[in-house]
Amino acid sequence: MSALLLSLTGVNLTVGSEALFVNAAITVTERARIALVGRNGSGKSTLMKIAAGLVEADSAERFIYPGATVRYLPQEPDASAYETIGDYACAGLDETGGRHRAQAMLDELDLDPGASPLGLSGGELRRAANVQALASRPDILLLDEPTNHLDLPAIAWLEENLRRASAAIVVISHDRRFLQTITNDTVWIDRGEARATGKGFKDFESWRDKFFEEEELAFHQLGRKIVAEERWMRYGVTARRKRNMRRVGELQSLRKELRDTRRAQGAANFTIQSGERSGKRVIVAEDIAKSFGKRNIVKDFSIEIARGDRIGVVGPNGAGKTTLINMLTGAMQPDHGQVTLGANIEIVSLDQRRESLRPEMRVADAINDGAGDWVTINGHKKHVATYLKDFLFEAEQWRQPVMALSGGERGRLALAAAMARPSNLLILDEPTNDLDLETLEMLEEQLAAYEGTLLLISHDRAFLDNLVTSVIATDPEGDGKWVRYAGGYDDMLAQRGSAPGAEKIQSRAKDKPKTSTEMGKPKRVAKEKLSYKEQFALEKLPGEISKLQSQIAGLKEQLNDPTLFERDARLFDKTAKTLAAAEDTLGAKEEEWLELEMKREALEG
Repeated sequence: MSALLLSLTGVNLTVGSEALFVNAAITVTERARIALVGRNGSGKSTLMKIAAGLVEADSAERFIYPGATVRYLPQEPDASAYETIGDYACAGLDETGGRHRAQAMLDELDLDPGASPLGLSGGELRRAANVQALASRPDILLLDEPTNHLDLPAIAWLEENLRRASAAIVVISHDRRFLQTITNDTVWIDRGEARATGKGFKDFESWRDKFFEEEELAFHQLGRKIVAEERWMRYGVTARRKRNMRRVGELQSLRKELRDTRRAQGAANFTIQSGERSGKRVIVAEDIAKSFGKRNIVKDFSIEIARGDRIGVVGPNGAGKTTLINMLTGAMQPDHGQVTLGANIEIVSLDQRRESLRPEMRVADAINDGAGDWVTINGHKKHVATYLKDFLFEAEQWRQPVMALSGGERGRLALAAAMARPSNLLILDEPTNDLDLETLEMLEEQLAAYEGTLLLISHDRAFLDNLVTSVIATDPEGDGKWVRYAGGYDDMLAQRGSAPGAEKIQSRAKDKPKTSTEMGKPKRVAKEKLSYKEQFALEKLPGEISKLQSQIAGLKEQLNDPTLFERDARLFDKTAKTLAAAEDTLGAKEEEWLELEMKREALEG
């Protein structure tokens, strides 16, 4: 049985007049891989901060195993207090192995450790934050949206490092493929409770749907029972009333139970407003190219897009996905080549940064461009409050400014604004950012039924696989070349063998380690081969590490005995000190083995 590393029990927290958590609990054991899921606003990030010791609940019991180390990756990393990316990535790391690993990881992710963090993009900051969390090799990793703003190569890199990590992992993410790959358990935050499913995320949705079915049945049965009791009250024998006061009390209890039941929030229920039918040929591009300075963004690319095509565009951050889409839709002119748009094209775009949503504007104004409080959807006139209700907004939120919305609500509002406009060519740039799983599923259903043409930029692999019929990706050779692949994301992966941009990361990883093992230290010339002493240590260390791991497991098992401290406090203290020393020794030997192994790989090419 795995040792307990972290537990939260009896978590109660009220925000305003709403109970966010009611007696919630979560347990993290050794090598756990837990997906923390729930609707936007359900409290996932708050519960993770409570687990990290950063937020205090109204009441809770928090246990962390003595000596266990925790690393927390916030949803919004902040590196502004650091002079360089290297300083930020190495915060809290020791001067040997931890900094060495951070150096190697930064280089694999193509981040300059000497660069200022002030000009970082969202993806670059997230990569540096992931390095900071992983490089220390903690016992517990708490990761809040670690894939946000990452491109596909960086996501693949993160998945591989998490698979190899010995830490227990609790992760919040809206990337379904990432959760399916990483997790083997799921904790669902729903109406103030934390429900452990005992299943990985790949089985969560079927488990959740079954839970809702059983809950709805129980709710219906409760209602029928109340109806039966009320009938008895109305038509029962009056003479028996005194002898049946208990039954009257039970009816009152049933009514109170019905009132207090918090039913699940409904799912988003929206439709996409379709425009008139476009011509058969929507876009024809012939040998188009675009360069910025000496860098080719798009080079000699040709494509014909027909009505009803669903095309995904993928590539590493900065490859030029948005530039390519802008040229194909006529928003940007190519340096050379020609783009021809078909007849009767109505374009609606959803930009990645949601720049159309000005912070000071009313929520309603995002839907109708400030032209009153009514909107027409597929011929039916609706008040914006009614329309927004389909996107899970509360009745009064249509009057609020956009700045008052959460990230998930802004994502839903941007979708609502785009869906309200008639189109037959829909351009979506990272539409899944900040959407909860239920809204994401609804969006997939609506896009699958959309009769127009779809161009989709996304790093969400499951989303791409479920929707697109072909994928445009950067060519492995680079230099601005793009290739169209038939099928979805997995089909593209099978045809080219790796994620677009992953070739560079794999190449940099093979070149590890650099001759300098610490940032800012002078470079050392590597020897042509390992010394006899180094070779002997490399062969001997795995056995020593294995023995230490067995010893540590035995010591932890002793300390897990709840009666040990009461029976023999001195033995408990001695065992705890022995455990701490063994773990320190194990860490040192693992560091020594890692450095020797990386050196051996570098020398052997």
